[in-house]
Parts: sequence; structure tokens; C-alpha cells
Amino acid sequence: MSVLPQLALPEHIGQRAFEDAAAAATALAERVADALRAALAQREAATLVVSGGRSPAAFMAALSCQSLDWSRVTVTLADERCVPAGHGDSNAGMVKSTLLQNEAARARFVALYDDGLSPEAAAKRAAERLDALARPLDVVVLGMGEDGHTASLFPQSTALPGLLAADAPLAGAVRPPHAAHPRVSLSLPALLDSRLILLPIAGAGKAAVIERAAKERDPLKMPVAAVLMQRRTPVEVFHAGAA
Repeated sequence: MSVLPQLALPEHIGQRAFEDAAAAATALAERVADALRAALAQREAATLVVSGGRSPAAFMAALSCQSLDWSRVTVTLADERCVPAGHGDSNAGMVKSTLLQNEAARARFVALYDDGLSPEAAAKRAAERLDALARPLDVVVLGMGEDGHTASLFPQSTALPGLLAADAPLAGAVRPPHAAHPRVSLSLPALLDSRLILLPIAGAGKAAVIERAAKERDPLKMPVAAVLMQRRTPVEVFHAGAA
């Protein structure tokens, strides 16, 4: 662990700092595995929510080698692009090729998008699948963009206010104004209905973004602020000094 300074975040947010993204990915995998083992020691099954994109690949590969009873673990996504599973931008495809390997090949996977559906129809079906999972969720691993979005809760998206609302459905359709594909995303209430949220970031740029979000406290401007401001669910930030 490095001697990086603590980020300027609310005191209730846990923080761990690392010299580089590789060290952070290993530690994050160990933290998730420990939380899943603890959940399985108390309950019949556990649920893990992960985020897509390219940044989590090293973490997922490391997690796939962790020894635990993966046959009792259900894995799903915080959000998904509305593209076929074989598309290079599919989060499901990335999870299957990195996380659902090795020890974790025995886990059950719940997709958020079915080929050929509209984003709205896919979101409705995803909400039905999510509703069938045991709650609260055990572990949610989020990401954060340079604009302060998390999952597919994007600033300037017309769907954002509804997905932040206390009575939001478990999942909703999102058409981000500056992204290539429409999305299906878990809502804020769905993400917070969990026992633990882990948020990895890397580099000085992301550090500045998350500190700004914590300072300005405006989820409509920087949606990750909604995760940082709440006290319902424990949040731990894994900060890598270098990407």
C-alpha cells in the first residue's frame, strides 16, 4: 500500500490507496472475495454486481482465481450497453471472458440485455430478473467516469432524475447524450440496496473528479455524488495513484 494522501471525501467513506492500478486490482479482488466468503458463511447464496468497460478487466481476472464456492454466487451487472453479447462493447461479453473463468466459471450470470430488445423493453425484463435475486445484494463494484457518472447514471441524461428517485424501478433505460449506445442501468435505489459498495478509481484525473463530486454534492451534475453522500450502504474507495 502506498503513502498517497487521503482523498478529500466524507469521513464515512472508507479509503485504500495504492501506487498503481495493478496493486489496486489485486487488493480489490481480495476484498470482494472476502466479502463473498463472509456472505456465504451466513446465507445460502451471495450476489455480486460488477461494472463493465475495460478498466475492470485486471480486477475481474484476479477475482476469477479466488477460491470460494462460486456455485452459490450470482453475478450481474450495474449497467449494460444495448448491443449483442458478441459485440466488443458488451459488458456481459467482457465479464464472461475475464471473471467467469477459472474458479469463478461455476458462478451463475444474470444478463441485463437481450439481443433485439429496445432499451425500454430490456430494462423492464432486467428489472424482473433483478427482482428475483435475494436482497440486499452482497457486493456492488462500481466505476466512475470523467464526467462523474457511475453505472449508466449519466449527467444530462433525461433518465437520470427518475433513476435517482427513491421510488425508481430496479432498472431503467438510458440514452446517454455523449455515448455510442443506449444502456440499461440499475437505479440508485437498486445499487444502494446492498451490503457493500466498492468504488475503484485510478489516476490524478479521477481523484480530482471524485473530490469535486464530494464537495459539490449535486447528483444531477455528477451522479457519483449520490453514492458518496448517502450513509445507508458502506462505501469503500480504492484509489490507484497511476492507471
